[in-house]
Amino acid sequence: MKGHILILVENLSVPFDRRVWQESRALAGAGYQVTVICPQGTKQDTEPEVTIDGVRILRYPLRAAAGGPLGYLREYSVALWHTARMALKVRREGRIDVVHFCNPPDLLFIVALARRVLGGTRSVFDQHDLVPELFLSRFSSGGRALFWLTLIAERATYRCADAVISTNESYRRVAIERGKMPPNRVSIVRSAPDLSRFVQRDPDPSLRSGKQYLGAYLGVMGPQDGVDYALRAIAHLRNEIGRTDTHFIFMGGGDAFDDMVALSEELGISDIVEFTGRVPDEFVQRCLSSADICLSPDPKNPLNDVSTMNKVVEYMAMAKPLVSFELVEARVSAGGAAVYAPANDEAAFAEAINELLDDPDRRKAMGVYGRERVERELSWDTSRKNLLAFYEDVFARSVNGRK
Repeated sequence: MKGHILILVENLSVPFDRRVWQESRALAGAGYQVTVICPQGTKQDTEPEVTIDGVRILRYPLRAAAGGPLGYLREYSVALWHTARMALKVRREGRIDVVHFCNPPDLLFIVALARRVLGGTRSVFDQHDLVPELFLSRFSSGGRALFWLTLIAERATYRCADAVISTNESYRRVAIERGKMPPNRVSIVRSAPDLSRFVQRDPDPSLRSGKQYLGAYLGVMGPQDGVDYALRAIAHLRNEIGRTDTHFIFMGGGDAFDDMVALSEELGISDIVEFTGRVPDEFVQRCLSSADICLSPDPKNPLNDVSTMNKVVEYMAMAKPLVSFELVEARVSAGGAAVYAPANDEAAFAEAINELLDDPDRRKAMGVYGRERVERELSWDTSRKNLLAFYEDVFARSVNGRK
């Protein structure tokens, strides 16, 4: 084995956390010993311990926060306790060379720091989210106070890290400018689709529910994900523009799922909007293969503007055109594969849907462009190479004693 990498993640279970699972498999496949500590899932990833594809996964029970600062304090305290306990168990069994800790929250550095002090272990910060911007975007009231607390935690996280993995150039810039990380210790490893999972299938006309066209959404449904913007745009599309020939399928779950179902009923569009919840890969492939357009309605806010949305690249991997609000990183990723509506303008979003549906040649050209761009530079194959190069450097620094 090249070395033992302990990966810590609190936000999702593994393998359900697709990014962490792709990283874990890539590292194990390259000859590293990989152990993951994460929470148990509710309906999947429920075993306390399992080894899959050479990756050892240790899971602990965790109840997600019901909401509000006290709920998050409880969740994170329990997660830290279990993570520290399991990390100590792993350390007693043998050497740990690198602790690879993921956010949110920006608190797992505490476990990594303890391992570093006691055993000289290297630390890698895999920054999935900008947590200060996440709290500003998610909490409309009280966000500023949380913002300053999360800034302190983020700064401590950077100081603990020997190297940082960023998901895009915007996040890398934050690590260098706000986190004061040396540029040569911050690398980009994009969250990217595995093209073996995004395979074109024959279109399924039944998914259109008798309509001529199909629109699709794939992703999480949280307060900051903009599904409510999409629903209001669909209502505008039918009630103001007069378009009645399109059915929409929303795939995914999240803590705003029930609210979004209720909103579709309140808007009077539940007859043309279908919520599937989380679905297997086969349904995702079939639905996206059947879709005429895809939706990326994330509103402009401090987090979304600089974040890369997985769904954007996944739509492109399926050669589908998409509609997005004007966001910095959405344009970086999608380029000509998307039509961009002015930020948070639901009527303009509806107009963009309408225009695309009326232009089949443009839709086809956008889809071809998106797929080629993913194959060329945005697939997991590219990210995997970047990850392995990053770790070669981390271990070289460790051997040579260089920071």
